[in-house]
Amino acid sequence: RSYKASLPLRIFLGVANSMAFQNDIFEWARDHRVHHKYSETDADPHNAVRGFFFAHIGWLLVRKHPDVIEKGRKLELTDLLSDKVVMFQRKYYKPSVLLMCFFVPMSVPCYLWGESLWVAYFVPALLRYTLVLNATWLVNSAAHMWGNRPYDKNINPRENKFVTFSAIGEGFHNYHHSFPYDYATSEFGCKMNLTTCFIDLMCYLGLAKDHKRVSHET
Repeated sequence: RSYKASLPLRIFLGVANSMAFQNDIFEWARDHRVHHKYSETDADPHNAVRGFFFAHIGWLLVRKHPDVIEKGRKLELTDLLSDKVVMFQRKYYKPSVLLMCFFVPMSVPCYLWGESLWVAYFVPALLRYTLVLNATWLVNSAAHMWGNRPYDKNINPRENKFVTFSAIGEGFHNYHHSFPYDYATSEFGCKMNLTTCFIDLMCYLGLAKDHKRVSHET
């Protein structure tokens, strides 16, 4: 709820989420809320206390800890359940992933500049997907282990410049966990943060509004 997106923007973000193939919007948002509320406990889906490998990818290879499921069921999720874009994407998630994550990136190079189907499958589809996954996973692993903690030294999330670069802004992670309602995820605006620039552009175009910020005094 750090900002409000209009219907056209929500549809675009739904398509982008299917292209990213990192669970549907509902599941992603639910797990992210559990992660913030119970960070670094057994109820955290990618608890970094369990080590780098678990936080990076291991949590996706095993069954969820019972605490994750129990605490997740107690969360307030009515805003997600009432969002027609979120629920439509959840209903048709598998075919949308096949289309947006694999078929479109594979077919565009073939039809627009004559790339071979073999290269189009392994580079724009599989290699792109693999690199984006690992860049995202670094937010859960590296950004919870290495870096400084200028905003709250009592929590694990860190400021990690490498992750900031790889995940287009998410490396300001000590800030993000200290002030999770700030849409910019850092105090520096667009500096090293394309995500913030994107939301600023959407607000300028009238496609988003009510973007919340932490005051400089705070």
